[in-house]
Amino acid sequence: MAPFDFIFALFGLLLGLSLAEVLSGFARAIQARLDPGRGLRLGWLTPLLGAFVLLDLLSFWNAAWVSRSHVTVSGHVLLAVALFTGAYHLAAALVFPREIGRGEDLDGYFFRVRRIVIGVMLALLVCQLVWYASVPTLAALLQRPKPVLMTVLLVGLMIAAMAVRSPRAARWAMGALVARYVLSYLLF
Repeated sequence: MAPFDFIFALFGLLLGLSLAEVLSGFARAIQARLDPGRGLRLGWLTPLLGAFVLLDLLSFWNAAWVSRSHVTVSGHVLLAVALFTGAYHLAAALVFPREIGRGEDLDGYFFRVRRIVIGVMLALLVCQLVWYASVPTLAALLQRPKPVLMTVLLVGLMIAAMAVRSPRAARWAMGALVARYVLSYLLF
């Protein structure tokens, strides 16, 4: 078994649980929306946050594959992987409320959790970039114009999504975050 395969077993398990967490939240929200007695207002913001977290998880999963030849097995690497993917799981678990109460407004819920969820995602991005910068081969990839532009756009949109106060501005910021990932998957 190669070092990456060993590490990826833990990594894949925890990231898979994170994906399942967001998808389960989507399912709970749809079920609550279909129950006429609940009066759930689904809105756009929490589903867009869920889509953003899903797309970011997929992006990170792909980034792990790109860096596979640089992964070694050690206690500190296992700990780092567990902390990193654990933070992803925390963010994923917060995207949708665990219990959806009667008359819940998921746009209001978004405004309560967005800074935590997006802040965790931003911190993970910084950790990833710091690690990439420490590996010369990967650092060279980061210096190309496209990754620089896409990263600056990502960070700017994440900060905007955490900072804006109006629902309309938040929809634009979250929609742009999702569109950034979709376009990058389709075009690059």
